[in-house]
Amino acid sequence: MEPVERLTHIITIMEDVIKNERLETYFLGMWVRSLESELRNADPRSRRFERIRKSLASSQEVMLFCWRQIDHFINMRNYVIVQAVLRNHPLPVLDHAPIRMTELAYAVTIAPESETSREEFVKKKRITGEEMFLPPPEIAIGIDIGTGPRCVAVWNDSKVELFSNTENENIMKSAEIIKDDGSSIGVISASEVTLSQNQEHDMLYEATIYNMRRLIGRIDVDPIVQENKKFPFLLHTLYIGGCPFIAAPKNIALKFTAAEQVLVVYLGQLRVLAETQLERPVSKVVLMVPVSFSRIQLARTQYVCAKAGLYDLKLMPQPTAVALLYAQQQMLASFSCEDMDSESNKVALIFNMDFGYCDVAVTVATAEGECRMKALAGSSSGGEDLLVNMIRYLLPDSENIFKKHIDGDEENKSMSLLRVAILEAIQRLSSQTSVEFDLDLGDGLKICKVVKREEFEDVNKEVFEKCERLIIQSLQDADIKVDDINDVIIVGGCWNIPKVKDLVTKICKGKELYKGMNPLEAALCGAAVAGAVAAGIVDPKLGLMTSHVTPFSVGIQANGIHFVPVIPRNTSMPTTRVMDFTTIHDNQTEALILVYEGEGQKAEENHLLGYLKIMGIPAAPRGVPEINVRMNIDCENGLRVGAAVYMPGSDQPAIPAMEARMPMSMTDDGYAEALNRTYGDTKDLVTLVKME
Repeated sequence: MEPVERLTHIITIMEDVIKNERLETYFLGMWVRSLESELRNADPRSRRFERIRKSLASSQEVMLFCWRQIDHFINMRNYVIVQAVLRNHPLPVLDHAPIRMTELAYAVTIAPESETSREEFVKKKRITGEEMFLPPPEIAIGIDIGTGPRCVAVWNDSKVELFSNTENENIMKSAEIIKDDGSSIGVISASEVTLSQNQEHDMLYEATIYNMRRLIGRIDVDPIVQENKKFPFLLHTLYIGGCPFIAAPKNIALKFTAAEQVLVVYLGQLRVLAETQLERPVSKVVLMVPVSFSRIQLARTQYVCAKAGLYDLKLMPQPTAVALLYAQQQMLASFSCEDMDSESNKVALIFNMDFGYCDVAVTVATAEGECRMKALAGSSSGGEDLLVNMIRYLLPDSENIFKKHIDGDEENKSMSLLRVAILEAIQRLSSQTSVEFDLDLGDGLKICKVVKREEFEDVNKEVFEKCERLIIQSLQDADIKVDDINDVIIVGGCWNIPKVKDLVTKICKGKELYKGMNPLEAALCGAAVAGAVAAGIVDPKLGLMTSHVTPFSVGIQANGIHFVPVIPRNTSMPTTRVMDFTTIHDNQTEALILVYEGEGQKAEENHLLGYLKIMGIPAAPRGVPEINVRMNIDCENGLRVGAAVYMPGSDQPAIPAMEARMPMSMTDDGYAEALNRTYGDTKDLVTLVKME
């Protein structure tokens, strides 16, 4: 068989496989949706409810596997196409193969244009006939999708390399613009969506969707979702415990989407950007996430990455990535300084605040490259809260003025104009003491006011106080005194706000800020380093080790409506903790263990992760059965919860022990309310107090 026929035959087979896999995934998706519908209508007390729940969980795993298979064959097919182009083989299958535009652009971009360059490229890469059909070596990239900017980097030639787009920009905007023809773009250059009022075209006259990381994994009754309805695009909430829908007005129609779908566009295009510059498929990634992300939000993030073709995933809190970069710098400094004590440790306080979140971490870095996380704390307070507070300050009746922005473009443009102006003002207040607003929002609405830096700080007093509490909480959890801190690191999009610097340095008794890293790129560089370490790249600069902690307490509902932590926050991972409970009623034969994550004293104030229903407890007076709840968090932050029932005088479980992985679902869609409504307190537990 001729080479061109062989290539065509291989690609045709791959196309058939991809088509069949997509068809099977489509029908599997319909099956999953039907199971979800049945589960909502089923009685939680029935065996049918348990069977449907288990079937749904297994179906979701199979669906994730199908997505992986599809992406694997797409990557293999594209690799064959690229090699064919490099070898100057005409491929008639390209004329009708259903290749996505981004994939075709990837194949064309990395292929040299001239015969000479093509030969040189093949010679340089030493591509032989046997190697032609082998998959290229894997490489792990680091991605930071901020609430505003996002970027991608990789460890290359013993240093971190930031990828640039076609306009030679390393940092791009996290926004999706809906075009007239219904298509959308997700990787937007800084010049396309700017904070300048002179170049605000896309923000004002296109259907632009942004701030999606702040909404991912949240339900429509979440206070954060309700607070973030002040966007130029429409946020639909039905108050039923489901995911909010996003509608971007375009002409006379609306395009509906979800936060997860927008992030799929972002990640997919960043993956193509990395593949284009690395000249190989990419599926391994270290993705930055906020500390305050719940396990449900992390599960949704994993789902988004899978749909974008990124499977070998490591989710890393942003301050942890900064801590890893700091540990690498301390290790390299010890190499260059022979007089430095190899046993010396350095303590760093890391403060990260961007547009959507605020994170704090305390870490200990050793000269041997060990990064020991001592404490993590985070909240959903960020630059968006600063912006919203300023809107309310400048325009007290803004909610009533803009609540009908779906009815026309004028309100949409006015809201966008006001947001852009305030964002620019916040930036300018970092370098000057006052800014002047002179805005004509249309319909006779004008804002003419001079805002001083002190006013801005007073308007956002509560936000800055939350930041202070996070720092104090982290130091207390880490059991570290301020005098023991060696370096204070401020990173993130809000690093240059004077009040942010003041509150951090004030708590740290005036310590000078660390200047050894770029505040806007520190987390991304740490992600690239983590990706290189995880990929097993051999490099003296990568002799690093990181010990992680869990940012939230994990426990169950007991003692009435209270939340009883089994694993306290900032516990080192991996870890296993056991706590004993007992029945609250005489002859209680069943128990319902509701697993939560959070710091609220009441169970309902935390995130429901799942539940275990214990049946067949031997009838006995209350307080006699011993219900042993075991929780395990592995080194990848995976949580498993088990339960066993013991009777006095016996070392063997009275009934078979059970165990489940949490979270059980990727959304908190009202299970807790339904279970409490069905069972009440008939299956409650209380903490078992053992006498010495």
